[in-house]
This record gives sequence, structure tokens and C-alpha cells, in this order.
Amino acid sequence: MSNANLDFRMVDVASKEGERETQRLRAVPQPAARIDVAPTIQALTPYEAVSSQAAIEAQPDHRTVFKLDWNESTIEPSPRVTAAIAQYLTHGRGLNWYPRLGSVELLDALAEYTGVSTDSLLVTNGSDDALHLICSTYLDRGDDVVIPVPTYNHFMVFAQSRGANVITVRGENAFDPNLEGIRAQMTRRTRLLYLVSPNNPTGMVFDPEVVAAFCRDFPETIVMLDEAYFEFSQVTGVNLVREFDNLIVTRTFSKAFGLAGLRVGYLAASPALVDGLRRIYNPKSVNSLGQIGAIAALGDLDYLNAFLDEVRESKRLLGEFFEARGVEAYITSANFVVVRVGDIAGTLEALESRGVYVRDRSSYPGLEGCLRMSVGTVEQTERLLERIDDLF
Repeated sequence: MSNANLDFRMVDVASKEGERETQRLRAVPQPAARIDVAPTIQALTPYEAVSSQAAIEAQPDHRTVFKLDWNESTIEPSPRVTAAIAQYLTHGRGLNWYPRLGSVELLDALAEYTGVSTDSLLVTNGSDDALHLICSTYLDRGDDVVIPVPTYNHFMVFAQSRGANVITVRGENAFDPNLEGIRAQMTRRTRLLYLVSPNNPTGMVFDPEVVAAFCRDFPETIVMLDEAYFEFSQVTGVNLVREFDNLIVTRTFSKAFGLAGLRVGYLAASPALVDGLRRIYNPKSVNSLGQIGAIAALGDLDYLNAFLDEVRESKRLLGEFFEARGVEAYITSANFVVVRVGDIAGTLEALESRGVYVRDRSSYPGLEGCLRMSVGTVEQTERLLERIDDLF
């Protein structure tokens, strides 16, 4: 066999293999079967997370912008937080290891801060994770969940994802707690009652005695007390977890402590409820930097209290500003105010043109024409009022 014939045959085989490969690649695959989400999820209305962050980041560098739409702290966290994180990144055990399981050091710091023992505490990936964990652990299809509205809507998504029946309760106005209306909806089928104190977006606070009465009168119902804004109101029911086995209190480091970007939250409950939550709890869910930052923040309460004082004074200034102009404004116990205007769309557009971003809450029942505005330091508030002086 000649070399020429050998070369010809090698080219011929390669050519035929190439044709077969081309034919295989050009074959039209059969359409795949559609994979739908679970029916309970399909029926959900997703939580609408509308943020001004993209619009703000598109602004020129020299433009001062007021981001007041998500109730975040308007200042950086304590310098101890950044120092602790920097120390860990340069001299720590590295980010290639998983975080400290169960956030045990942070639990010790939280026990001192809350006065609740460590076996009644659980650290979570933000308080949203705590809300989701509670629903996933204690709710099942057909359970009744009672929720006074308007309130934090993301919790409803968590409850409905479990197939629970969400029963909403409204007062005569958005700022009416309607305690009797809540009680009227409570039955033996009520698995969970969700209360936010201070409430978002109305700022309404539930007195601890009211919370205790719900726990006492409905012992088969889990009473969830969402205290994301506790630091601003200084009204808490956390001590009640030692008395009632059906109470869970959730909190976050995202608001007053300024750690929204690190996602750290926690819950307090009886050891029995916490043990139930641990069945599906992920002990490595809170990242190393979040744990370190939260411990450092708890170690600088002077910084926290100074900011809380600034927010209180800023709310006084805002109250005087709107009152002098005859504008309907609700100065809440949290770190935000609610303002009712005649032209919500026009007001929002005018605010954004001035570099002020707030949250439209006009779609909530009883809050027609209302916007929600976070509150910062006195210096920030004075600059804000100068910018919006001609608008109101």
C-alpha cells in the first residue's frame, strides 16, 4: 500500500467523521418537558424589592444623594467593625474556611446584650432568614396565620410558601392596631400570629403587656414579634421569652447597627422552640465577616446610642418642618417618617430630581398618597431639609 493511498484514506475517514459530527450537531432536539415550580409557590405574589441603588450609583461622583428608601442606617457602622474585619482579613484564619459554626462567640455577646441565655438564641443570615426559618419549621399546609396590615410583606411570602392561610386584619386606619380585630380572627386553628414592633411602614408599637396577653390567651399559637427596629423605640418583649414558650422575637443588625451589607440577624425564644428550629437550621449560614462585625458592633454601644440620639433629634426637626407647612406626617418610633402628599407620583419625581430617594408606600391599605423616608443624623437632616424646602 502506497503512502499516497494511506494519506487519501486518512483524509477520507476524517471527512466522513466530520460529516457525521456536523449532522449530529445540526439535529433538532426534542423539546424538554416543562418543569414548573411547586403549586404553592406558583400562587405566590413575589415580594417587591424596589431599590434606588442602581440609580444612585449612576449619579456623578460629586453629587450628594440621600438614600432614604430602605430604612438602612445613614452612617457607616462603628469604626470598631471595620477595624475588626480588617484585622481578621490580614491576620485571621482566612476566608477559605467555613465560618464559626453556630456563631458561638456572637451568641455570648448577644446573651449579654439581650439578657437572654444562649440556649434561647439563634443567629441567622439577617432577620429575613429567621422569619423564613420559623415558617419552614412550624407552618404546614392549611395552617392559619393572622397578620395585622399594613406591615412587612415579605413575611407573607414566607408563610404562603408553606401553604398556610394568611388572614389579614385591618384597623379603621393604617395606624390603628385594632387589637380586638386581631383577637376576633384568632382560633384554635391559628398556628402563628405575626406582629412587627415598631411596625413597618406605620411605626406602630405593640406594648409588651399586649404581647404577653396574646401569648397567655392563645397558648397553642406561636406569637412572632418582629423587632427589627427595636433599638430606635427601646420597647421590647424579648424578656417575655423566659415566661412564654410560644413567643419568638426576631431582630437584625441591618438597621441601627448599620450592617445591612453583612446580613446578620437573630431570634430569641424558649429552648424548646429553638431546638425545633435547629432541625433545619444551617449552622454555617452566617458568614465570618458578619459574625466578627456584629460582635464588634455590640462592643461599641456608645457609638450606637450616639446615633440613636441623632435620629431622635432629626425626627423632631422633620416633625417641625412638615407641621409648619401643613403637611400630614407621621413621626414614628422607628428610624423613618411617613408623609402623605396630594400628588405621590409628582412628589417622588421631584424628590429624585433633587437626589432624594424615598419609598412609595401608597399602594398599602390606608396609606394612599404616602411615602416613607428614612431618618439620619442631624447634619444630614438639615441638608435634606434645605434641598426639599421649596417642594413642601
